[in-house]
Amino acid sequence: MKIGVDATCWGNRRGFGRFTRELLSALLEIDQSNDYLFFVDRDSTDAEQLPTRSTKVLVNTRLSQIEAASADSSRSVRDLWAMTDAVRRHRMDAFFFPAVYSFFPILNRTKLVVTLHDVIADHNPDLVFPNLKSKLFWKLKQRVAVHQADVVATVSEYSRRQIANYYDIEESQIRVISEGARADFRVLEAGNETAETLKRYGLGETDAFLLYVGGISPHKNLTRLVQAFETIARESPDIKLVLVGDFKDDPFFSAYPELKSIVAKLGLEARVIFTGFIPDLELARFYNAATLLVFPSLEEGFGLPAIEAMSCGTPVAASNCSSLPEVLGDAGCFFDPLDTENIAGTVLSILQNDDVRRTMREKGLKRAERFLWKNAASDLLAVFNELVADAPRGRNGS
Repeated sequence: MKIGVDATCWGNRRGFGRFTRELLSALLEIDQSNDYLFFVDRDSTDAEQLPTRSTKVLVNTRLSQIEAASADSSRSVRDLWAMTDAVRRHRMDAFFFPAVYSFFPILNRTKLVVTLHDVIADHNPDLVFPNLKSKLFWKLKQRVAVHQADVVATVSEYSRRQIANYYDIEESQIRVISEGARADFRVLEAGNETAETLKRYGLGETDAFLLYVGGISPHKNLTRLVQAFETIARESPDIKLVLVGDFKDDPFFSAYPELKSIVAKLGLEARVIFTGFIPDLELARFYNAATLLVFPSLEEGFGLPAIEAMSCGTPVAASNCSSLPEVLGDAGCFFDPLDTENIAGTVLSILQNDDVRRTMREKGLKRAERFLWKNAASDLLAVFNELVADAPRGRNGS
């Protein structure tokens, strides 16, 4: 088979980018027989570690996909057509979008797989988009993508049900391609490297801290986490809260200014640390050193930081809604994300009980073993094989 891939999300620092990089890298490792064409724009073509066993097709766009599809922007018609036309010029059996975020129309008569990670933007548009234009553009793009797709891929059974309900399509048209933790996220021995990393961000080697990892977006519910932390800090005077996430260059709608204001208003500047984006090796050290990962999102399609934390032996307390109970299973402890008292009470109950944390750690390490990128890649390859086997003659190519 010849399979085309939209790889313009490769350099994205958020979950879309990680999903793209890890899934496609694993796919090319397990599949040595098919040919892959990676369509990239001016930014993604320079991204590190693009797989060597793929043909790179550079598309001349005025703006990179990451820049053009930011919260307050949109792709120009010219750039959309540039991507569409580049794909149109190649004969392929299947084409894959790792994220609907970077979707552009496909004119080839080729089998199309489009990944919708979630329907967060559909359920909570005011928390995701800064203006009406962005909302309307997203809705149009997603509707066209779902209409064109032969298969919609998603990352959890929760998202599968939500997509089927929202778009009124059969669940049989939706396949779950799960996620996993890369090898960097594992149990590490305490050492100088971890101590030096923590020191750079204002933490001592023995400091106890709660950790959040992810976007600094409104739907991540960090305002309530900070408000709950005020209560936690009174009961545990030595604990700190570390928020890991890009607040400088993230193209998505950000809640950072509001969060900074709330932290200052509550007098928690010395206890709440914003790290900004940090690379994976340093992130693994944070996971290992953290007392607890707290994941308060109003909605998640999957919740990859939960798997990464469990792979590092870190207990996880999370929202009791969306995909998080599915991902964490009996390894997690859960709270109502709309109730700051419940968030604080759940976290304090874990902090004050060594046996609970030990049990969560053991269950988490076992749970994380179920989620592997090679398994996700095998599931995706099975989708390609099924689609192409079912395709009538003459359907592949332009």
